Amino acid sequence: MQTHRLKFHPAFVPGGVTGLSVRWGRVAGDRMMLRYRLDGCGDVILPNQTESGRADDLWRTTCFELFIADAGGSYREFNFAPSGQWAAYRFNGYRNGAGDYDPITLPEITKDSGASVLTVTAFLSVEEFATSSHVSLTAVIEEKRRRMSYWAHRHSGQLPDFHEPTCFALPVP
Repeated sequence: MQTHRLKFHPAFVPGGVTGLSVRWGRVAGDRMMLRYRLDGCGDVILPNQTESGRADDLWRTTCFELFIADAGGSYREFNFAPSGQWAAYRFNGYRNGAGDYDPITLPEITKDSGASVLTVTAFLSVEEFATSSHVSLTAVIEEKRRRMSYWAHRHSGQLPDFHEPTCFALPVP
């Protein structure tokens, strides 16, 4: 298991959130686990609890993400909402040719929250990573009064852009 601390983009400073880390790696059952831990979550807005399943526009509020780089510049984006909803997209190149992606197995998402810590855990098939060598771990966090912050292992540019190829810097464990 590896743990990575994400950084907020300096143009979007969080209010009460004090840290975000992701622990991830292979677990039993040929699954990859991604556990996002958000510290200082007292003012964080969580999406309404709904039935789990595919949904769009999850990134408009608190959402945890994974970008997987594939061969030839193509990549996939996964969104995991604390509500249990998820989204998956395929791109042919930088923000090019977006379309729904059907995961090998449906993501499993759980949430555990307390007064100051929120943990969201997502499980994917390890086969999702078979043709990739690098990923990007990211998150969009909404706090009260529409205060947004954008978190990633690496940022480039004056505005957050999780699709930027140089952000795909973490090797697949």
